Amino acid sequence: MSVLDVAIDAATPSLLTLSHFIHAHPELGYEEHESSAALAAAAESAGFRVERNAAGLATAFRAVSGSGTLHVALCAEYDALPDVGHACGHNIIAAASLGAAIGLAALAEELDLTVVLLGTPSEEGGGGKIDLLRAGYFADVHAAMMIHPWPQDRLEATCLAVDHFDVTYRGREAHASAAPWEGVNALDALTIAQVAIGLLRQQLRRDDQVHGMVLEGGSAANIIPSRAVGRFMARSRTSERLAGLRERLDACFRAGALATGADLSVEELGNAFSHMVSDPDLLEHYRAAAEGLGRRFSADDAGEAAPTISTDMANVSLAVPSIHPLLGIETHGAVNHQPEFTAACVSESADRAVIDGARALAHTAASVARDASLRARLLARS
Repeated sequence: MSVLDVAIDAATPSLLTLSHFIHAHPELGYEEHESSAALAAAAESAGFRVERNAAGLATAFRAVSGSGTLHVALCAEYDALPDVGHACGHNIIAAASLGAAIGLAALAEELDLTVVLLGTPSEEGGGGKIDLLRAGYFADVHAAMMIHPWPQDRLEATCLAVDHFDVTYRGREAHASAAPWEGVNALDALTIAQVAIGLLRQQLRRDDQVHGMVLEGGSAANIIPSRAVGRFMARSRTSERLAGLRERLDACFRAGALATGADLSVEELGNAFSHMVSDPDLLEHYRAAAEGLGRRFSADDAGEAAPTISTDMANVSLAVPSIHPLLGIETHGAVNHQPEFTAACVSESADRAVIDGARALAHTAASVARDASLRARLLARS
């Protein structure tokens, strides 16, 4: 057993405790105070040099061990979803990335590594990694990696570029029975936009997607709604394609305003997520490490279509060689963002994924560090 595995073995009880703690304390994006504090404290206890409030974000941090020439970053997510909590398994991600960092730190001197654990808030919409990227926290990183829980092991997903935005219509109240002609119905404007988007879907490209919900639609049935708000997400294969999709969607929103006379405003939420480009050499090393743990990639080998997701790790991948493989857990048929997936993320299978994820990422980075040609390619980016 390598020094790396010994270190992860020793940390296993605390890693699982951390995973369960984060799961039991779900916090929304940029509000993950307990989760980020627990993770940063665990890194500090493991001997890492911890910088809190990274990039001016209260729930972001950077923890560093070693001072080698090759800088490898492990990205930790810990934000939860509204209502369903950790239905995307970010508790597993956080604990696995910490475990991988601890394992790698034991070999940092031997492999001439600097190990960086980045606490990255608000993956579910805000894009904490993009905030850190803009603030220069990936500037000296040569390779970035993380794992993500999924119902099966996959080498990568199809990460679509995505925008998050709110659409607000403002009209004028009026009595809905006595003088409805005096009003301007903001909810009608939103309804027209939704119908237009529904009709547009017939002509969307295969990887173009639109999701939305109504946040506000009026205050009483007998009052013409003067304000209506919808929250939308738009996804496409690339950032360039997404820009084209947004033009067509904007026309739908303008149609609602034009038909009703309501005023329209659009507010972008958080950062725009790009498409992702996985580094094939890093991915090859990950596959070998994961298969060494008994993981199999039968769906990839069979040529099955990769699942479609969006993540702010995609923006990192366009700046730094990166991977974001999917790590299988037993979900009994549930998929991410379902309450049943939340429950699966603290199961025995989830605990195994924490340790397998830590080992797979750590062995990947160690193998990359020993690969002379790949190491040289990564260092050449400096």
